[in-house]
Amino acid sequence: MTGQGRDPAFLAVRDLTKRFGGLTAVSEATFDVREGSITGLIGPNGAGKTTLFAMIAGFEQPSAGLVLLDGEEITGRKPHDLAKLGLARTFQIVQPFAGLSVRENIAVGAFLRLPKRRDALALAEQVGQRLGLGPQLDKPAAALTVAGRKRLEVARALATRPRILLLDEVLAGLNPSELRDFLPVLQDIRAGGVTILMIEHVMQAVMSLCEHVHVLAGGRIIASGEAAEVVRNPAVIEAYLGPGAAQRLAAHA
Repeated sequence: MTGQGRDPAFLAVRDLTKRFGGLTAVSEATFDVREGSITGLIGPNGAGKTTLFAMIAGFEQPSAGLVLLDGEEITGRKPHDLAKLGLARTFQIVQPFAGLSVRENIAVGAFLRLPKRRDALALAEQVGQRLGLGPQLDKPAAALTVAGRKRLEVARALATRPRILLLDEVLAGLNPSELRDFLPVLQDIRAGGVTILMIEHVMQAVMSLCEHVHVLAGGRIIASGEAAEVVRNPAVIEAYLGPGAAQRLAAHA
């Protein structure tokens, strides 16, 4: 925090709140993301997860609260300024530049740090290969399958050379085979030094990838901890399955 010493968390969210008129979409959300981790943000539909992401990444201005990256307050900064600081995000609805090739789409992200076209395209080649898009690099982005578009969305963000990557349901819509093939890609990104915070509904992926999980329900963080611990939390079970669900499940255990 500016002038008050460094917060030990790599990404620190403190009492982050977003109001739309009389509706409070996110209320006093507080959580940490450890550097070098893959951290999950889960919760039922309508919980406020994407709104929370949008505030962290500068696409929505918070009504209250703070966001700190590596000890520096970044609350309310514009997305392009945050990208320069090393924070990148993907979007739940994938919209590539359909008139460009896969390589050129990835280069759009690379131009953030590499102003020369030749250098940006070279980085796009490297990132595309890393994301398993090598055979598609010169094809129109519009020709990609859903799985290919998901990989392209991550590649475009990764080409900005982020320190932290916010992934918004990048595994949604994938079949079991595509999901299995994508998990090592995300692990490789983390191994390359990029911290990941991911919104995800595919619990198989959350359990496989995430060391730590935060649960948002009704706009509030209701649980945090290791993935296996969190999914057994009665408050989390009831947030997903309704009041009394935890007790009913325990009775049938």
